[in-house]
Amino acid sequence: MEIFDCIDAVARPIHDFGDEFMSDEATSAMGLRAGFLPGRGFYCRGRFGVLGEVPVSVVQAVQGFLGPGLISAGWRAGRAVMPAGDAAACYTRAVRHWGRAHIPGDIDVEHFNRLARRLIDAADADALPLFAGWRAQPCPDEDPVGAAMQRVHVLREHRGACHLVAVRLCGLSAREAMVVNLGVERTTRYGWERPQPAAADLLPRWRRAERLTTVLQAPLYAALTDRERTEFARLVSGLTASPTLPPQGAGAAPV
Repeated sequence: MEIFDCIDAVARPIHDFGDEFMSDEATSAMGLRAGFLPGRGFYCRGRFGVLGEVPVSVVQAVQGFLGPGLISAGWRAGRAVMPAGDAAACYTRAVRHWGRAHIPGDIDVEHFNRLARRLIDAADADALPLFAGWRAQPCPDEDPVGAAMQRVHVLREHRGACHLVAVRLCGLSAREAMVVNLGVERTTRYGWERPQPAAADLLPRWRRAERLTTVLQAPLYAALTDRERTEFARLVSGLTASPTLPPQGAGAAPV
């Protein structure tokens, strides 16, 4: 399989499977058991805790696609519960726990982990701090199914970080990209207040950003042979086809 074909085949399943984890009530319940209040505290403090104890403005700059009010409220609420590093470790455990519950049992997760580790290790993390933070999280291999889910999450963070770079290079703000992709109403659900409808000339820029995102990911997938890319795409398709989840669809947010 050619590099771009492989990226196109795996990008949406990886994104959507990770999105299901982050939005699942079971994930929220793990945050509640850890001491977080209902809301975005566990999500913000856990997902972005790999950045360390940074001001909320830094979190906003790194992640980009969520509105500043959502990030501010969630990060500050989570700060009262536990340090950033502890929250990231707690969120990592939630990632692995969710994977054990949702990755089908007939998937060769050992082979997936071998290929995914090579992709992640091959990545240049310059200008991708959120990805770099997640790559640095320990990933014990004595839990291969949980490790597979953690690597799905890390690969998802890589594409999201590349997409933010691509969006800015193509002359879009993150909010404009969200509106073009999702529309005004859905963009408000991601914390943006009173977003304006997208101007007609923004759609070509967003399409260029999508293509550039794939280009930025290409060096990772060059680490695999044609045959290995075919195997990886097959494994991603099977791994993300959980019977306990609704069918994956287009139009999800790049966050």
